[in-house]
Amino acid sequence: MKHIYLLLLFIFNLGFTQTVVPLSNLYAYYDGDNVDYSSSNTDLHNQLATKIIGSLSTFLSYSDKHDFLYDADTTPNDPNNVTLIHSGEVRPDDQLLSGSNPTPPSNQTYNTEHVWPKSLLGSGIAEADLHLLRACDIAVNSSRDNNPFIDGNGTPNQQYFSTGSAFFPGWDWRGDIARIVLYVNLRYNVPFSDVGSLALFLEWNASDPVADNGIEDNRNTVISGAQGNMNPFIDNPYLANLIWGGTPAQNRWAVLSTEDFQQPEVKIFPNPARGNEITIASNSAVSVEIYDILGKKVKQQNITANQKKVNISTLKKGVYLLRLKSDSGTLTKKLIRQ
Repeated sequence: MKHIYLLLLFIFNLGFTQTVVPLSNLYAYYDGDNVDYSSSNTDLHNQLATKIIGSLSTFLSYSDKHDFLYDADTTPNDPNNVTLIHSGEVRPDDQLLSGSNPTPPSNQTYNTEHVWPKSLLGSGIAEADLHLLRACDIAVNSSRDNNPFIDGNGTPNQQYFSTGSAFFPGWDWRGDIARIVLYVNLRYNVPFSDVGSLALFLEWNASDPVADNGIEDNRNTVISGAQGNMNPFIDNPYLANLIWGGTPAQNRWAVLSTEDFQQPEVKIFPNPARGNEITIASNSAVSVEIYDILGKKVKQQNITANQKKVNISTLKKGVYLLRLKSDSGTLTKKLIRQ
């Protein structure tokens, strides 16, 4: 069900410390000029938490979920059906269990699971947060109950199961569950021990990556349209590693090297650039290479004491990577062309 999303990452040396840059279509939301993605642990956790809390523009009621959730829980090319978590079954979207549903009760086969149980979050904003709700078969939802998650036996394609006190979500759903749980911790500052262990969710996040243009991407699109905020661990699972460490997960964004110059007095301005030139001020001669977000070199120029201007008139609006080389070392920075 899942496949690894491959992005041409721009990595100069695997031994360098790395940071990430949001893709151009996500840059405005993830506030790449103000969120420091070279930070880690508590600092990045707090910055991203502030972002997803601050971008929550609409506070939905629990009943409002019917207007959005069942569009979110499907693939973009199958708008009349819902894909159920854990079982993976596809059902017509008119089979929702609801007293207002004109479909006969015997054909109402699925309801809504709180991946992070509502009883552990309380009522109010959290219970109606679409990011933690999933369409689920009624019997499977009952089997999950409020139990924490556990790992399976490592068998590929292993089905969901309940021990009565814990629940395995199924081989194909480990990553989906992990990224929802990571979001809830970020958004509501609740302990992972309520629903499992951080180590388990980091491993699932790494071993079951986001499928390109699948349900998770569709959920982020639909839900952000409904309530404003996004799940950053869907847009880039690797953010979890920058915050908590663990097994490296899929990185869906661009990578920058943060190797420092021995004499790091390098300034790039204006950045973001709105005109046709930027100035690169350095106390030594620098070779400048500019790459687009896919790693294609689009410009090369040498900077000297007498020539510090770089013409960028041919660059389209977006995010670029500047590779700066001098006798002192190599540095990579981002450039925003507006």
